[in-house]
Amino acid sequence: MAENVDPVVAEKSSPANNSYGAEETGQAGHAPPSSWMYRTFNIGPFHFPGYATPPVQLAVVALVCFMCPGMFNALNGLGGGGLFTAKVADNANVAVYSAFSVIGFFAGPIANRLGIQLTLSFGGLGYFLYVASYLSYNHNANAGFVYFAGALLGVCAGLLWAAQGAIMMSYPFEGSKGRYISWFWMVFNLGGVVGSLIPLGENIHSTAGNVSDGTYIGFMVLTFIGLALAWCLVDARHVRRADGSHVVLMKHPTWQSEILGLLELLRTDTYILLLFPMFFASNWFYTYHFSVVNLAKFNVRTRALNNTLYWTSQLLSALVVGFALDTKAIRRTTKAKVAVGALFVLTMVVWGGGYAWQKQFTRAETSAEDYVKMDWTSSGYVGPMFLYIFYGFFDAAWQVIVYWFMGALTNNGRKLANFAGFYKGIQSAGQAIAFRIDALGAPFMNEFASNWGLLAGSLLLAVPVILFKVKDTVPLEEDLKYSDETLEDVMPTIPPEGPAIGAHEEHVKV
Repeated sequence: MAENVDPVVAEKSSPANNSYGAEETGQAGHAPPSSWMYRTFNIGPFHFPGYATPPVQLAVVALVCFMCPGMFNALNGLGGGGLFTAKVADNANVAVYSAFSVIGFFAGPIANRLGIQLTLSFGGLGYFLYVASYLSYNHNANAGFVYFAGALLGVCAGLLWAAQGAIMMSYPFEGSKGRYISWFWMVFNLGGVVGSLIPLGENIHSTAGNVSDGTYIGFMVLTFIGLALAWCLVDARHVRRADGSHVVLMKHPTWQSEILGLLELLRTDTYILLLFPMFFASNWFYTYHFSVVNLAKFNVRTRALNNTLYWTSQLLSALVVGFALDTKAIRRTTKAKVAVGALFVLTMVVWGGGYAWQKQFTRAETSAEDYVKMDWTSSGYVGPMFLYIFYGFFDAAWQVIVYWFMGALTNNGRKLANFAGFYKGIQSAGQAIAFRIDALGAPFMNEFASNWGLLAGSLLLAVPVILFKVKDTVPLEEDLKYSDETLEDVMPTIPPEGPAIGAHEEHVKV
């Protein structure tokens, strides 16, 4: 195994290169150039980037989300959190997303001020306690604990996702954002796949209505590992890209600067309001998918199988969509227009198929005491199985494209933390309302129609942003307007044709 000093380190250690001024000596908080975090490794033909590079840091964040939100998705994907009925889980999720919607909207300033390690770790704690509350409910039916854990998770999740979004959208080069979002979404949803295999294995011979204690204990172990992994991240100011450039941040954030920055962003970037309906719709359909399609129609082992297929389909979707968005032969402005058009077509096709399926059953029918839920051995299972797979594919396509749109608007880490907070906060408000509607017993067809209408309408409202605000590239000077850093603080130190450090990452202008 060969160990090398990062080329960025060698370049910046030269007396001739002084573009970072005092920060080169760590006086402004940057790690010294000789730090271990910038050393690369070769094992045989394989090259491993320095620890403080975007690929490695994204991998750590993806693993945190694999263990925490990924397990949450797997649990909710069972329908009713694996309980016999959905009422307690629906009300708990109302608490989750109500708190999430408030905290999430303001989570960007909090994450910018506290830093990513503390923000992500505290976020992971909420997921651990949430799963523990379901295990407790299985024994003592204490719904109050479940609702409290749900509200706490809403606070924690708002912070976690703001930090995650800033990392995923601001660390990579402009020409790599689709791939980074794709890689994250695949690893994150692999958590849903692995998590769904736990109840599938535990309940494969069971046709009961609720899952076993072992399922919840498995989820608790994984979420605890996730919150611990957050401390393996380095501070954003230490991250260097392949060309030696830094992420655009605030060097000296304060509570006042971050709150005022949020207000300034709403004043100067009011166009983001046109994306709010897309944010609102982006998780609205989860209640319908999990509590209507999966819980109402299928027994526990079939729900577990459906859940596995749902999250597995997201891996393929994220891979295809993310890499398509990074196609170098097409200008970014053109790709943005194609993406919004393709998403509209996908919405019509997938949800059109869903309409045909939804016409076949009602809430009154599936709520009857003598109703026999469908098993994977039942006649006619193959059709709804594929529909559920396509629902998963659609979900990942929507999320990846929305994140890519936001990443195409700016490269400023501070601004993107706020964008991510807006996204998750508004998204959560929509999901809280959707869970409450389901808990109140709304007709299934009404829930379906609300999904299809919101998704299609929000895409139309987003078109002006795509047409007039997405540019082929965002100048560095533009990104610095929302920061106290200077050009010398963040500019590249290695020409595009020079050596690279990050997993063969390229500096590409799109």
